[in-house]
Amino acid sequence: MNAVTKMGAVGAVALALALPAQADEADADTVLAVVDGTEITLGHVIIARENVPEEFQQMPDEALFEAILEQLVQQTALAGTVDGALSRRDRLAIENDQRSRRANAALTEAVEAATVEEALRAAYEERYADAEPEREFNAAHILLETEEEARALRAELEEGADFAELAREHSTGPTGPGGGDLGWFGAGMMVPDFEEAVMALETGDISDPVQTDFGWHLILLADTRIADVPEFEEARDELEAELQRETLEARINEVTQAADVEMRGDGIDPSLMRDSSLLDQ
Repeated sequence: MNAVTKMGAVGAVALALALPAQADEADADTVLAVVDGTEITLGHVIIARENVPEEFQQMPDEALFEAILEQLVQQTALAGTVDGALSRRDRLAIENDQRSRRANAALTEAVEAATVEEALRAAYEERYADAEPEREFNAAHILLETEEEARALRAELEEGADFAELAREHSTGPTGPGGGDLGWFGAGMMVPDFEEAVMALETGDISDPVQTDFGWHLILLADTRIADVPEFEEARDELEAELQRETLEARINEVTQAADVEMRGDGIDPSLMRDSSLLDQ
């Protein structure tokens, strides 16, 4: 069984290739095959290769190229045998795919324009030009549902119980299996009540029960340090991610608000989205 069969193609179709005389002359519009008058180009192969399962990406280029091209030929030949219009399901799927791809193209254009080198450096200057070195904290916590539970464990800790072991046994938070370790964090990264409690501790201290919206915490301050202001290259990835997020949100809101949107879905039962039989009516 060849690779294209494993990739989901069916049958075998004879084809004549129209490869360029020199590989360097090829571009995305280079025609590789013509099936009943429909051209298959190098661009089609490139797009198809991007969607090949990871297990096939490791194939030698020559074998993968031939497999993809054969699959595209087979698909084109099969597509030509379908009479009439596509099914409603297929038509709607294509419309959704086109909508998604065009939207992604619009957002990509906006993000690329917003994250040029000048914009990144301006964001760096705005954030760090007058920044002072900040104190960072390394802490662990045990998250509990009630104050009574927290006070009971606090008493065990005073008697010498191991903080990490109690966290693994009792903490309801996602850090419990790791002994409650929160790693390093700076000001503004934790909810206010939690942060205030951490800042009031000395290294090695364990807090009294602290309440937040998540529950009741016992906090161990393991260490502190002074973090230097990062260099531009160190901060680049974080700044780029923030600019991307801000740009995406702003662009989506701008375009959506400017669009002529008329919502007509009032009264529709949301569970109908699970009724695939509607597509066959």
